Amino acid sequence: LVFAMGLLLSGMVAGFSTEIHQTVSATGAQWWALAHGSTPRIVALPVVPASDLSTVANAPGVRHLGPLVVAPQTARIGDDARSVVLIGAVPGALGSTVPTTGRAVHHRGEAVVDEHLGLGIGRLFTVAGMTFRGVGQVSDRTLLGGEPDAYVSIQDAQQVLFGGRPLISAVLVSGTPRGSLPGLSLFSDSQVERASLGQLASAVSSIDNSRVFMWVIAAIIVAALVYVTAIERTRDFAVLKAIGSSSFLLFVGLALQAVLVALSAAAVASV
Repeated sequence: LVFAMGLLLSGMVAGFSTEIHQTVSATGAQWWALAHGSTPRIVALPVVPASDLSTVANAPGVRHLGPLVVAPQTARIGDDARSVVLIGAVPGALGSTVPTTGRAVHHRGEAVVDEHLGLGIGRLFTVAGMTFRGVGQVSDRTLLGGEPDAYVSIQDAQQVLFGGRPLISAVLVSGTPRGSLPGLSLFSDSQVERASLGQLASAVSSIDNSRVFMWVIAAIIVAALVYVTAIERTRDFAVLKAIGSSSFLLFVGLALQAVLVALSAAAVASV
């Protein structure tokens, strides 16, 4: 059980990094143009005017671009309230997603959601009084420690978050922009991922400390088991020594027992 808890905590720590990487890489962007001086945390991006799209589009080296809106929200499914990360993008452009089941977002009022939301295709949910119909599902697209992503059109996201005003969170870019972008700063995918993971630094640190504590307890339990076994076998050791067995071989036997106990515990913990 202690090994299982250690493995579970290790998986939780790895999950924070993995979910951020999967969501960021799914945008298809190489660069993120954000407000100058901002910190590129994906769920805490500053607001910039949509007119900045033309600023980025005119920069040499830009192949494709697309506006993005990202913000945590509360979704209501019937009487149930669930936390989601609302992601708004232009259908078919950078930032939109290709679902694993169903179809992509084509019109306003449609959404592609992560399967962890538990929303079947065709079902409705509401965010800030606006109703969406699930038309597709994706897998392993979460943020903030397991909150499912919900992909909608850019207009719907702007309506929910900004009352329909032409504001966005970022301009996604493929290619390598050259020259200056007034009022904007460029960040790579890896920079966005590192900054976003840094937002969870305190949670990761707490889990890491608990994980180390679990491994220490597991080692103590194995050592105590071997120690008690050794005490119970004192007479056996005396007989073995009397017939010529070396202390080294006796030690190897106990060490092998410790290894087998640890491996057996790890195997059960993995299951």
